[in-house]
Amino acid sequence: MSADIFSSVRLGDIELANRVVMAPMTRDRAGPLDEPTELMVEYYRQRASAGLIITEGTQPSPAGKGYWRTPGIHSPEQVEGWRKVADAVHEQGGRIAMQLMHVGRASVRANKAADAETVAPSAIASPDPIPGPDGVPVPTEMPRALEASDIPQVIAQYVAAARNAIAAGLDGVELHCASGYLPMQFLSSNSNQRGDAYGGSAENRVRFVVETLSALAAAIGPGRVGFRICPGVTFNGMADADPAETYATLLRAVDGMGLAWCHLIHIPNAGFDALDLVRANWSGAVIENCGLTLDKAQGLIADGRADAVSFGYAFIGNPDLVERFRNGIPLAKADRATFYTGYGDDAKGYTDYPRAG
Repeated sequence: MSADIFSSVRLGDIELANRVVMAPMTRDRAGPLDEPTELMVEYYRQRASAGLIITEGTQPSPAGKGYWRTPGIHSPEQVEGWRKVADAVHEQGGRIAMQLMHVGRASVRANKAADAETVAPSAIASPDPIPGPDGVPVPTEMPRALEASDIPQVIAQYVAAARNAIAAGLDGVELHCASGYLPMQFLSSNSNQRGDAYGGSAENRVRFVVETLSALAAAIGPGRVGFRICPGVTFNGMADADPAETYATLLRAVDGMGLAWCHLIHIPNAGFDALDLVRANWSGAVIENCGLTLDKAQGLIADGRADAVSFGYAFIGNPDLVERFRNGIPLAKADRATFYTGYGDDAKGYTDYPRAG
């Protein structure tokens, strides 16, 4: 009998009641100290019937922040806030992993602490504007190129963040290696112009991600560590000369680590089939994401091409998405105008979507 999205599955050390994953989505609702608020606790509690929730991108350090009111995991207040989130999800029988997101050069000065530096593999600014505190997009600032001696410190920040996440009661972490943020800036040939062991060839450009994943696995166990990729995406100024080569190299390099999952954002215009690329170079579990319908998701699971499937926007408007899928209930439409307008204390478009029936 073939599996379906409602069957249980084990991703590394994490047992999922079903294969429907809530994808990480920035919502700009953190408090003034970048701590999870009570509103965020309720938001995640409402969606705990997902087999796994992967949280919104969470900065591992002050330098890792690029957007207004995104949460962190590097202060006591932030750890305590995430503990409330994890407890709420677990009380509902759910599982939750934290996405660790260091934005690197994709940063606006007004969004971060005055003493928080903006860093990147090379001193090349991101060409895509980013919303400031008032929501109006403004140009990013020029980053400082990381010295080779800085890189172990950045990896150590990721490790400390992962340990904090586990201490707060979350079930695992996911390294965000997509969307033009710091790990992808190392991966992409146009944003990484380094002349040392972290730049140049594909083998060198994947080194930062490989070392970070290895350090995370050593710190909290490989079965609690996943990673997210999006080969071929151009968001935040990415333009890798050969993404198929880059990501095949990365996947082969981390395949033997025993990591919990590879979370693929599968864009259709990369010039190659990214899921085929992943399956050819990675033997671990795969979470497939991007533009899925229930029928497409069921087909991927039944064919064994994916072990789980993740949904983003559908979870915004449908806190009971799994139940709606299971019972054939039409999906509610999410209000895009309120995706990023909460600023910590506005439930509209966040926790006010009703459950069906």
